[in-house]
Amino acid sequence: MTVLPIVYSDDPLLRKRSHAVRRITPEIRQLVDDMIETMRTNNGIGLAAIQVGVPQRVIVVEMPSEPDEEDDEDAPPRPSQLYVLINPEFARQSRQMEDGIEGCLSVPGFVGEVSRHQRVTIKGMDLRGKAVRIRADGWLARVFQHETDHCNGVLFIDHIDDPEKIWPVAEGEEELAEATQSIPGHSDQTSSSSSGSR
Repeated sequence: MTVLPIVYSDDPLLRKRSHAVRRITPEIRQLVDDMIETMRTNNGIGLAAIQVGVPQRVIVVEMPSEPDEEDDEDAPPRPSQLYVLINPEFARQSRQMEDGIEGCLSVPGFVGEVSRHQRVTIKGMDLRGKAVRIRADGWLARVFQHETDHCNGVLFIDHIDDPEKIWPVAEGEEELAEATQSIPGHSDQTSSSSSGSR
């Protein structure tokens, strides 16, 4: 597996709609492997193919496990949940919206408050070409929306009209700011959900 370079927001490629994948080829499988490695190396929880310069509708998402209240403190951490979706699209989106803080590997040094659908049903294909549907809410729903936006040439900052809702953070500390909801100079700012860098 190879760590691929991240495409940043000043690159016009990120504003292009990605193409649908026609066939699951060895090249697509290799792309997915490289995307997972790149996401993990950059401490992200999601990545779209366009973010590594490939305009194909492919996303990967890896949600960290959340400890159960009954878990022993000395027990090993639960494995994270990895999702791979080819040609993702939403079958359903809830009317209920939820605000949360987001960052992005392609927009380093910034986080912002974004309103997203609280629940979604997303469909697509897996790496075997099998149709899949995933119901998600909260944090996972937010990450799926963020990554699918990338496939359509949309960045999280496009959802923010109020300049007071986007803040600079030290590059590389976006995920920490999101996880703690701590924005320098905005200690009274709260959100109902948060997401890691994508």
